[in-house]
Amino acid sequence: MDLLADPFTLGLAALAVVILGLAKGGFSGLGALATPLLALALPPVTAAAVLLPVLLAQDAVSVWSYRKTWDGWIIGWILPGALAGIALAAVLAAVVPEERLLLVLGAITLAFGLYRLWIERGGRIVAASNSPGWVGMLFGVATGFTSQIAHAGGPPFQMWVTPRRLPHQVFVGTSSITFAAINVMKVPSYLLLGSFDRAVLEAAALLVPLAVVATLGGVWLVRRLDTARFYTLIYLLMVALGLRLVWQGLA
Repeated sequence: MDLLADPFTLGLAALAVVILGLAKGGFSGLGALATPLLALALPPVTAAAVLLPVLLAQDAVSVWSYRKTWDGWIIGWILPGALAGIALAAVLAAVVPEERLLLVLGAITLAFGLYRLWIERGGRIVAASNSPGWVGMLFGVATGFTSQIAHAGGPPFQMWVTPRRLPHQVFVGTSSITFAAINVMKVPSYLLLGSFDRAVLEAAALLVPLAVVATLGGVWLVRRLDTARFYTLIYLLMVALGLRLVWQGLA
């Protein structure tokens, strides 16, 4: 509770949890804004530690909600790479400046979002990508690495999966299961680093009820969008997210 005693910190934490809820409900990638947002009030490592238990609670809701719509082939290729990325990030955490990582991630995300909006402008139908599984494993490494550093694994995942043009609920279900597994993989490193002290766990517990409600709200919204509008919205969110991450990295 002490971590959230300040009204400004509490407000930022609540906003971060709502953003994560919308991301877990289906607006994938948006969740990468949460850790930088909470880091405005808390040290980045503490912010990430507070949000991980919240993410795990939200994962349970999103996986249950989309348990019948997911692509096992994508998950099977991306998770081994993600595990390698998590391990690499845990080893390099002390020497990789977080702001440099956010700057590179933001630039790539911005460029990809703008590219997809351009080639699909005016309702153009673009052939779905059929890139091989090993490419997905490489994107999995990037997904695991950035997720371990700042819970920002959404953009690399999207870069490989969105061009495949899955039905939007299959896309969301695949994302939900992938990131639920990734977040579980991250727990041992946080425990080894001693990140889950009493204050962190109390703050996370206070935020969990809001996290569940926000996730259910995201699920409700996604199920009322058609596929074309869903992907356009995802690309717009990627552009906004890319700009925010670039700004965060430069600042």
